[in-house]
Amino acid sequence: MLNWENLLLGERQRKSESKNLPHRNEFDKDYERIIYSSSLRRLQDKAQVFPLQNNDFTRTRLTHSLEVASLGRSLAWNIGEWLIQKEVFKDFAKAKELASLVEVSCLVHDLGNPPFGHYGEDIIRTWFESWFNSEIYKSASEKFGELTEQQKYDFLYFEGNAQAIRILSKLQFLNDEYGANFTLASLGTLMKYPWASNDEKNKSRKKKKFGYFYSEQELFEEIKNKIGIDGCRHPATYILEAADDIAYLTADIEDAVKKKVINWDKVYKEIKYEFEEMYPNEFIKLEELRKKALLNEVPNRDLINVQNFKVYIQGILIFAVVNSFKDNYDSIMEGTFEGDLISNSTARTISEKLENVAFEYVFSDKEVLTLELVGDRVISDLLDLFINAVINVDGITKTKTKHEKLVHLISENFRHIQRVSKKGEPTVEFKDLTLYNRLQLVTDFISGMTDGYAVNLHQELLGVKLP
Repeated sequence: MLNWENLLLGERQRKSESKNLPHRNEFDKDYERIIYSSSLRRLQDKAQVFPLQNNDFTRTRLTHSLEVASLGRSLAWNIGEWLIQKEVFKDFAKAKELASLVEVSCLVHDLGNPPFGHYGEDIIRTWFESWFNSEIYKSASEKFGELTEQQKYDFLYFEGNAQAIRILSKLQFLNDEYGANFTLASLGTLMKYPWASNDEKNKSRKKKKFGYFYSEQELFEEIKNKIGIDGCRHPATYILEAADDIAYLTADIEDAVKKKVINWDKVYKEIKYEFEEMYPNEFIKLEELRKKALLNEVPNRDLINVQNFKVYIQGILIFAVVNSFKDNYDSIMEGTFEGDLISNSTARTISEKLENVAFEYVFSDKEVLTLELVGDRVISDLLDLFINAVINVDGITKTKTKHEKLVHLISENFRHIQRVSKKGEPTVEFKDLTLYNRLQLVTDFISGMTDGYAVNLHQELLGVKLP
């Protein structure tokens, strides 16, 4: 049985030196640690659905993450108040801890996504699948030693969620090897799939998902033992996931209407026909607002109408998710709950309808498909260049050869992190890096790129454009 005292543990790998104040819990500190970070700022140029946009309306990963954080906080407050009523939480402070924990976890949930959205993950996986069957890999294995199954699967099933854990615990470098030094509870909540890449839970899934890389194995053991998520999710993870689902189910459609990818009147009438009887009050109000927009000759009526639709549908989804958490509370705390909160709620059918709309109109849009193909070429070419470089360079004191020059283009921050020994000292020489460390140096670098930076670097390295 999961225990809230452990689940809300504010402990960190390195003890925090910041002051404890009555209004500021450990998860508030996590929020303050990451809000000023370069890792979070990079999300402003990473695609949510439509990559490489020149307008200021279409959502990026950053605006999406802010919306998810807002929704997650609201859901958590609702659930926290209920837990106070049930006398699970003894006071308001515990409910605030839950709300703060969910909010910061939502804010950073996409931190590890590579350029070009989730398709970027697929590109990296496909590239390594081919590379592991190549003579180049065979030669590199003979030189540096074979990868273990887990190490190999880390790349074959590359996962942005695991990369986010790595960023927060190592790559967002401040003073030492602990990165942003987040609380174990925040890291545990962010770990949506608390198992390794070679775990049977991952192998048996049609869509491969895992929570941490081999390089963060020791950190996971600490989280598992102290938080208690041994093969099961943190309860707050379900709230995070629901907030993410609520955000994108409506926002992706809104962005598509703005870009005139969707004929909103047609789609709205389809949804109204299917769900008016289930949600009569919401659709009565929506009809009133549509008539008002027409009467007032509101410009961009489709956009106004879809934004009103988003507000009311999010209300339906929030209500359903909170009730789903309450109804399934016992199995969530026992670690036996399966699926997610929305699919186990009264809003399952309408959420499925919204997913189908996005699949039919948004993800098959010509612009999205074209730019994803651009991303495929960009990421694949960069992996070709930088992987070949790191396996053909023994030291980084010279910049004479092409491979040496490429290695020097990799962020000095990432190269420094690979130099840090288990004692926390920068004593590891480049020539002593394992094959796993060399490959991870490249995936750290490329997955951290924004869409625009990746495209620009690709053009510069291919000679299409001067630096």
